[in-house]
Amino acid sequence: MAATAALREAPSPRDATAAFPAPAVSARPVDRAAWIAAFAHVRAETERRAAPLSPEDQQIQSMADASPTKWHRAHTTWFFEQFLLREHLPGYAIYDERLHYLFNSYYVAAGPRQPRIARGLITRPTTEEIAAYRAHVDRAVTALLGQASPTALEAVLPILEIGLYHEQQHQELLVTDILHAFAQNPLGPAYDPDWRFLAASGARGTVDLPRGIAQVGHAGAGFSFDNESPRHDSLILPCALDRALVSNRDWLGFMADGGYARPELWLSDGWLAVQAEGWEAPGYWRRDGESWATMTLAGIRPVEPDLPVTHVSYYEADAYARWAGRDLPTEAEWEVAAGGGGLDDAFGLVWQWTRSAYTAYPGYRPLPGALGEYNGKFMSNQFVLRGSSVATPQGHARVPYRNFFYPHQRWQFTGLRLAQIHA
Repeated sequence: MAATAALREAPSPRDATAAFPAPAVSARPVDRAAWIAAFAHVRAETERRAAPLSPEDQQIQSMADASPTKWHRAHTTWFFEQFLLREHLPGYAIYDERLHYLFNSYYVAAGPRQPRIARGLITRPTTEEIAAYRAHVDRAVTALLGQASPTALEAVLPILEIGLYHEQQHQELLVTDILHAFAQNPLGPAYDPDWRFLAASGARGTVDLPRGIAQVGHAGAGFSFDNESPRHDSLILPCALDRALVSNRDWLGFMADGGYARPELWLSDGWLAVQAEGWEAPGYWRRDGESWATMTLAGIRPVEPDLPVTHVSYYEADAYARWAGRDLPTEAEWEVAAGGGGLDDAFGLVWQWTRSAYTAYPGYRPLPGALGEYNGKFMSNQFVLRGSSVATPQGHARVPYRNFFYPHQRWQFTGLRLAQIHA
């Protein structure tokens, strides 16, 4: 299906090349056409990912952590209207003020919003009306990029660039959220019957890191989110990171050894989650006779032993590492190893849990204004994941990128690789 071809492309490259043109710099001319094309490409990708879904599919919200496809399409449109057009396009008239309540996410400074758990109750506007809203904002942003003065573009392009990366994040969520919704359906519907998980490299061995001080964080070239800065020194202890990701075969060994029934392997909160949720396998796994099947974007399929394990929480990753007598890497260890090109499958398969709490880098300051709510206010009770997944749009992955989720969550394509600290 052409609508989801991007989900079956090769993994993202290992370098940190920006997906979009360089931001405005007063010393050189700006390629307006390139920015207009980048904007059109990202907006079209959202629609391609939504295309296989019926209006009924786009309406569903299967849990509080997920959002309807229709909401993702509208929210990313609201983002450009709120932060770009409202402030920077002279004479711009808001499409419909009521939509700002419906499709604001968590920007308190931008005004009140529909409760997150109730996004699935928004049956109006319809999917067709959301398409009209997107088209209206697309025309306005394109006009702004074409007519803004060079001075105005210096203010516009950094916001546009954040908006493009923000929409790519929602493209990934659109896919993972509908997978969760379809997993609740006894029919096991397919988002794309032809979808297949990408094969792992089959790498063996480790990447060994010596003791030392390493520079981690955004290096200053290309795009970054504010939580990737400032670049700073980090102590690296002697350690070895596996080149390979943990596989389903490996995880089946953990399960066969009673991994989900041994409280000594689990953090206290993790053991409570196991008991409360009845976990006995990764998310979406279900018994199929004597073996296991799993819900995928292609519907229910047998668990393939050689694929990377995915849809595991931090609690599960931590318990597995303890069972294996190993560690999860810190995010600094992961970044140093991946930055040197040593980690196979670092990108394009599964996000990889680290044992690093999501917190501010030394000297971190959020962006001013409402955009400062984008990352900084979530630096509590979450853990960092690195890399990217099969659902991550091409060009979005970067080595210093910091993803983060709560330790119990597992509806994303989340997996792990192991490390070993040398005494």
